[in-house]
Amino acid sequence: MPAYSFEAIDARGQPRKGVLEADTARAARGLLRAQALIPLSVTPVAGDAKHAPSGSGWRRWMGGSRAFNSTMLAVWTRQLAGLMAAGLPLERALTALTDEAEDEAQRNLVASLRAEVNAGSSFARALSSHPREFSTIYTAVVGAGEQSGNLSLVLERLADDLEQRQALQQKLVGAALYPAIVTVVAIAIVIFLMSYVVPQVANVFAGTKRALPTITAVMLSLSAMIREHGWLMLGGIIIAVIGARVALAQESIALKFDAFWLRLPMVGRLARGYNAARFSSTLAMLAAAGVPILRALQAASETLSNRQLRADAMDALVLVREGAPLASALAQKKRFPGLVAMFARLGEQTGQLPEMLQRAANQLGAEVQRRAMHLATILEPLLIVAMGVVVMMIVLAVLLPIIQLNQFVK
Repeated sequence: MPAYSFEAIDARGQPRKGVLEADTARAARGLLRAQALIPLSVTPVAGDAKHAPSGSGWRRWMGGSRAFNSTMLAVWTRQLAGLMAAGLPLERALTALTDEAEDEAQRNLVASLRAEVNAGSSFARALSSHPREFSTIYTAVVGAGEQSGNLSLVLERLADDLEQRQALQQKLVGAALYPAIVTVVAIAIVIFLMSYVVPQVANVFAGTKRALPTITAVMLSLSAMIREHGWLMLGGIIIAVIGARVALAQESIALKFDAFWLRLPMVGRLARGYNAARFSSTLAMLAAAGVPILRALQAASETLSNRQLRADAMDALVLVREGAPLASALAQKKRFPGLVAMFARLGEQTGQLPEMLQRAANQLGAEVQRRAMHLATILEPLLIVAMGVVVMMIVLAVLLPIIQLNQFVK
C-alpha cells in the first residue's frame, strides 16, 4: 500500500502535516476527512521513485533528493538493528523510526518502506524499490538476513561495514585536504602576481631604453599571455576535462587508463589497496550473511571503482563458477594484492572465510591509511617549496630591473 504525505487543517484552523497509507490519493483524502481534517494537498512520498513529482527532477540531477547520506544511512541502519534486537517486529521498528525522523524526506522514505512491508512485501524488496538510497549490496545483505532469520545481526554487521568504509574515506580525504588547499592557494597567488604585480614592472620601466633581465622578460611574456588569453586558456582546460570524461566513458579507454593508473609508483599501490580493502570487506560481509559465493563475488566486484580491477574480479568469478577455489582464482589476478588471496586460502582451509576476508580488509585499510599519510607528508613540503620557488622567481623578476636601474643611476 503506497504512502502519502499530506497537508491539512483541523476544525480549529490549525495546520497539520504527516504521512498516511492508502490505496490512492482519493482514498487518502477520504481518510483525512474521516478524521475531521480538511485536506489541502496529498502527494506520494518523495522516497517513491514511481510516484515522485516531476518537479523534483532537477533536485535528483543535483544530488539533493537523497534522504540519507553515508553517515545517516549508517546511523539509521544501527538504530533499526537495535530496535529489532530488542524484540520489536520489523513493522513496529519502522514505525518508531518514522516517528523519530527529524527530516521530512527521511520520514517519507521510511513511511514508504513501512507501507510496502505492511502490504506483504519483503524488506529487501521494499529497499530495492529505492535504488538511489539503498545500493544493490545493501539490499542483497538485507535479503540474506531475512532468509536466514537473523536480520538484526546482519543489520549490525552492515552498520559496522558502512562505518568502517566511511572512516577510511574520511581519513583519505583528510590526508589529501591540506595538499589540495595549498595547491589552490598557490595557484591563486601566482595568478594574482602574474596578472597584477608583474605588469606594474612593465609600466615602470616602459620609458627606459635599457634591456630588461632575461627572467623579467620571460615573466612579462607570461604575464601578457595570462592577461590576454587567460579566459581562452581556462576554456581550453574545461574543454580538455570534458573531453577526458567523455573518453573515459568508453570502456576500452577507461580500462587502459585504469590499468595505467595502477602502474603509477605510489598512487597505484594506494588505489590497489583501497579497492582491495573495499572488495574484501564487502565479500566478507556478504559471505557472513549467507549470500552464495558467486552472487557475493558479483556484488563485491561492483564496489571496485577501478574498472581494470573490476574486470579482474569478474574473471575470477568465471573461474570460481568453473570450479576453481576462490583463493586460486584471486591469486591468478596479479593486480589484486597477494594478501587477499592468502587470507582467502586460509579461510577456505579453516572454514572461516568471512573472518579471514575481514582480517584482510582491516590490514589493507590500515596500510592504505599509512601510505596516504606518508604521501601527504611528502607532498606538503614539496608543494611549499615549489610555491616558494615560483614566488622567488617572480620577486627576482621585479627586483632585478630595480637593482640595475639603481646601479645605472650611481
